[in-house]
Amino acid sequence: MTMKIGNIEIKTPIFLAPMSGYTNQPFRRLCKQFGAGVVYTEFTNAIGIIRENDKTLRTLSFTEEERPIGIQIFGNDADNLARSALYIQENFSPDFIDINFGCPSPKVTKKGGGSAILKDVNKVRKIIEKVVHVVDLPVTVKMRSGWDHDSIVYRDVAMAVEFAGVRAVTLHPRTTKQMFKGKANWDHIAEIKEQLSIPVIGNGDIHCADDIHKMFEQTGCDGVMIGRAAIRKPWIFSEYLASLGKMEWKLSTREEIFAIIQQHIEYAKEHLGDRVGGRALRPHIIHYLKGFPGASDFRRKISKLQNASEIAKFFQDVSNFLENRDK
Repeated sequence: MTMKIGNIEIKTPIFLAPMSGYTNQPFRRLCKQFGAGVVYTEFTNAIGIIRENDKTLRTLSFTEEERPIGIQIFGNDADNLARSALYIQENFSPDFIDINFGCPSPKVTKKGGGSAILKDVNKVRKIIEKVVHVVDLPVTVKMRSGWDHDSIVYRDVAMAVEFAGVRAVTLHPRTTKQMFKGKANWDHIAEIKEQLSIPVIGNGDIHCADDIHKMFEQTGCDGVMIGRAAIRKPWIFSEYLASLGKMEWKLSTREEIFAIIQQHIEYAKEHLGDRVGGRALRPHIIHYLKGFPGASDFRRKISKLQNASEIAKFFQDVSNFLENRDK
């Protein structure tokens, strides 16, 4: 199964969702290692890019091994989004640029960005028209179904952005008000797949390889995007590929999981340095530890560690402790 976004061929149409605080370079590298077909940078404020903020620009760096890769931007002003998209094209040259119309975080929506823009379909269209006009890279969109149950606009928005020149649409079929609660309505994905001539990528309520199969079957979508499940287990991509017979994969022991965590820690040290890498690892570690005996105590101890090397030693100690306890 393959798909194309513009002229970019995607051999494995399983996407790692852009997630602030998570999809940094070490984590993207790890997910690529496990078979992710497409990865994204963390979603990034257009104004920070225009101002050439050092911290912002560092989050946009990637290696050739990460391709195909998208850079996702957010904001509420068409001119700023267009200027940031052009800056990205000229200075980073990713495979495509994604516009965020899906983030439900109040920090973003209170300033009119993310899914708040869905309140105004004309504004959505104008943003896409300006961005598409200034860049040669394929432009894509990630969106939600609407602001709340009284303003479901995914059909109108999907049609508007396709007409404006978008090359693919990702739909998370929840409203902003739902955040991540309730059930994602996959019927919305199926509807816009029938409606559009460009690729449609489904997102929401993917927890395991079986869910990926179900989303393809139930919606007819061209690709599946995985967010929170990949944070908990980045090997979900390998689980899916193994279910297709494209690779061998079996994760059956705690020691194997700990080896993956140590690999992630090494990538963080390599790409971000010991101290910054340690800070970047903390939110991931919280998810890795879920379900382990003594997880709450381990999380408290992790919060006090200052760098990646200390986290690596801590996990070795935890591994030894659990191994001795099980004897």
